[in-house]
Amino acid sequence: MSRSIGVIVLAAGEGRRFREVAGVDKDKLLADCTGRDGAVRSVVEQVLVNLPASLDKRVLVTTEARPQAMRMAQAYGCDIVSIESTGMGDSIAAGVAACPDADGWLIVLGDMPFILPSSIERVVAAIAEDAVSVPTLNGDYGHPVGFGRSFGAGLMALSGDRGARPLFKQGRVVEVVVDDPGVLWDIDVPQALVFPQV
Repeated sequence: MSRSIGVIVLAAGEGRRFREVAGVDKDKLLADCTGRDGAVRSVVEQVLVNLPASLDKRVLVTTEARPQAMRMAQAYGCDIVSIESTGMGDSIAAGVAACPDADGWLIVLGDMPFILPSSIERVVAAIAEDAVSVPTLNGDYGHPVGFGRSFGAGLMALSGDRGARPLFKQGRVVEVVVDDPGVLWDIDVPQALVFPQV
């Protein structure tokens, strides 16, 4: 049975901490970083490259202030949802509303460029109707997070800065144990653009 999983890439945040260090005109999503494959791309492009080809329903949620990210996402097969809010809850709700008929949704953060495609595939494989699938490394929850179909209404009701963590209580949480530090590595400051090669 083929399932339709909507991939929601969140790229609306302002990246304040990054700008405080790098400069107000520096967008972390467009900063160059060397991926785990050795290729230099922008942060958001690394995220898009890591999405498995089997996930073809893709939505990038961002603001009008990021035309470059929009163009890049379109080149990788994403639909674009432009919102005015930079809150994570608003972004998730808008992304899920763009593909409400999916069998589940994978919430991907646009500033996490070092997640292995195999980790993403394992999280997607664990998505079930009444379950949240989340990668774990040494007991810590990481990203991306998968939500089954029963969470649709709850995801679309999110707003403001609150993410989807409160929804974990509404179903089963399937912990997908991975040996991938990328699931915990986000780009908050410029120093984080360098991933420790193991």
